Amino acid sequence: MTTTAVAKPATTKPAYRVTGSHVLRSETTKLWSLRSTWITLGLGLLFLVAFGTIAALRYHSGITSGRQLDPDFADATGLSLSLFGVPLSQLALGVLGVLVTAGEYSTGSIRSTLASVPRRLPVLWSKATVYGLVALVIALVGTFVTFFIGTGILHNTPAAMTISTAGVVRSLLGATVYLGLIGVIGVALGALLRSVAGAISALVGALMLVPGLVSLLPKSWRNSIEQYLPSNAGESMYSLHHAPHTLSPGAGLLVFAGWTALALAGAAWRLARSDA
Repeated sequence: MTTTAVAKPATTKPAYRVTGSHVLRSETTKLWSLRSTWITLGLGLLFLVAFGTIAALRYHSGITSGRQLDPDFADATGLSLSLFGVPLSQLALGVLGVLVTAGEYSTGSIRSTLASVPRRLPVLWSKATVYGLVALVIALVGTFVTFFIGTGILHNTPAAMTISTAGVVRSLLGATVYLGLIGVIGVALGALLRSVAGAISALVGALMLVPGLVSLLPKSWRNSIEQYLPSNAGESMYSLHHAPHTLSPGAGLLVFAGWTALALAGAAWRLARSDA
């Protein structure tokens, strides 16, 4: 008798392709798995709502008490009061953007990320897209909720406004886009500098320190430079009324988008050229 060996079919492992959707899904999972994400996003939302509400309450108290109104609130509107927390919220959202990328370099987990996505740049685009959309949603909720809270507080005061007032929706959406792009800039700076402390310092310096230094320049120079700084261009995106030597909302959006693109280009260049 002869035995015939039956060849067993070779087992093949399923092929997993690195696609844009897979990278997006991976970055989304990583973002929401961190405790710092929930804490920092909560702070960003809290700063928007809390400080906007406090500003509205302080204005209402000054009007109804009959005391002389604080000079800082003399020209306030319901919109400007509701957006009072934007400068603090931008720091929280920007810092979390830095942690999204620079945090992986500090822990060394970026090596496994880039080993899974050898082409590298999809990692940056996915991180910027995922976190930019998250920051955009947080900003959208915070700005509109705060405005509606302020509308109830400021009813029957000179600063009273409604959502139908000319320019209000445009300004609220401008603030939303501004905060969303701040998050993207944070992601880009984190990937560019690869240091949490360095990227946060660069972010704070660009938004707060540089405008202060430019204010020391002669007036003719200051008027030509200030309007193109990131913080000033961003502010023009959501300002209801524009002072001389400031950009229009559309121009401010273009300038700030240009700063965002520049930061992303620098991050992409270093990610493609340098080792992890």
